[in-house]
Amino acid sequence: MTSLLIADDHPLFRAALRLAANDSLPGCEIREAGDLAEALQLLSAAPDTDLVLLDLHMPGSQGLSGLAALRGQHPGVAVLVVSAHDEPRIVRRVLDHGAAGFIPKSASPAEIGEAIRSVLDCGGWLPPVLANAVAALPADPADIDLASRLARLTEQQSRVLALLAEGLLNKQIADRLAIQERTVKAHVTAIFEKLKVRNRTQAGMLLKSLELGEPARSV
Repeated sequence: MTSLLIADDHPLFRAALRLAANDSLPGCEIREAGDLAEALQLLSAAPDTDLVLLDLHMPGSQGLSGLAALRGQHPGVAVLVVSAHDEPRIVRRVLDHGAAGFIPKSASPAEIGEAIRSVLDCGGWLPPVLANAVAALPADPADIDLASRLARLTEQQSRVLALLAEGLLNKQIADRLAIQERTVKAHVTAIFEKLKVRNRTQAGMLLKSLELGEPARSV
């Protein structure tokens, strides 16, 4: 049975995505998360999830940080980003950071269903209105390099990095992850080496580059 996870903090939009997914894949298993922490927890409990529909802006995730965390901790799960951020340059960055496709929040149920089926068939998907503009943009070497460095982290190192970015100390991280403080220190050393940074400040600046401004909202 195909298994999907919808990660979005707006219940009405989750419901719309659920309806579109059910229409596209009758009988599929669908779970929902309202923030990044819940999404990661659900994926840890069900690592065989086939596809995540991921909002870029929700609690715990602002911009590309949630995508980076999900790709780092669950690299085998395909991700379709769903966002009101539909500028071609941002869509290009989403793809550079490992998403299989992009669905604007203005997409119709038919388009959402088409995107889901395409990615599950090991393809990609972009809305036709954006495809040419995105294809015309070159990949940003900085994004490609950062995505490559983040991909070198183990799942546990990705978790430690996310907590470092929250400002937690080693002991607090150890308590949160139920591991020894010396293990955290070893992870931090490995993270700095893999990211090619010298300290927490530089690591935080790398993650800061993943942030995006809030998308414009209709009134």
